[in-house]
Amino acid sequence: MTEPDGGSDLQAMRTRAVRDGDDYLVSGAKTFISNGGLADLVILAAKTDPAQRAAGVSLLVCEVGEDSPGFRRGRLLSKIGLKGNDTAELFFDDFRVPAANLLGGAEGLGFAQLMGQLPQERLVIGIGAVAAMERAIELTVAYVKERTAFGKPLIGHQNTRMVLAECATRTRASRVFLDDCIARHVRGELDVATAAMAKYWLTEGQCEVVDRCLQLFGGYGYTTEYPIAQMYADARAQKIYGGTNEIMKELIARAL
Repeated sequence: MTEPDGGSDLQAMRTRAVRDGDDYLVSGAKTFISNGGLADLVILAAKTDPAQRAAGVSLLVCEVGEDSPGFRRGRLLSKIGLKGNDTAELFFDDFRVPAANLLGGAEGLGFAQLMGQLPQERLVIGIGAVAAMERAIELTVAYVKERTAFGKPLIGHQNTRMVLAECATRTRASRVFLDDCIARHVRGELDVATAAMAKYWLTEGQCEVVDRCLQLFGGYGYTTEYPIAQMYADARAQKIYGGTNEIMKELIARAL
């Protein structure tokens, strides 16, 4: 979905797919594509009708390889976190895709298809957020019981206990909300606004809890030998992908 000139505004995408006989000719660029450096099959969002906004977007299933005419992979982006997966640029220049690879069998369905799956994607992001919060507290509690300062373990200091109490409460409340969202999803009742609430509130909580836990590690929390440092770097992207948290608030507000 994401392009160099825009991410959250999907209706404004510039990648074009022009019908040419039994094929589409695709031209455009995508960026921040997870696993883009490895993928050999991608679902590409493109405008089949540039005169339309949402109604002009279609999805094409594209087989891509290093020897595919009109396709090339750009650089792998260097990120501050999430180094376990590649994030790449993809470029298309009259890349030929069979018309039979149009997802859904008709043009103009792409935006609705994307919107139909985004609540689940945002729920998955929320699941990762809560799991990270719970793990951060687990690591921090173990650390403050072992680390001493001013003659006693860190857990013996009131500030440490208060911070952990606040983080544990925020995490417990987040888990309860997440479980409710999962139950709604299983019943087919997870609406756009509730999924947006989950993505926004849970990722904000993740960043807050991980940051406060890292503080209790002191200088060691800023070294990569401690997992809390990696968790801190990884958390930040959660508020960006899947729709920025600012867009999530807009979706929530529209439903009020």
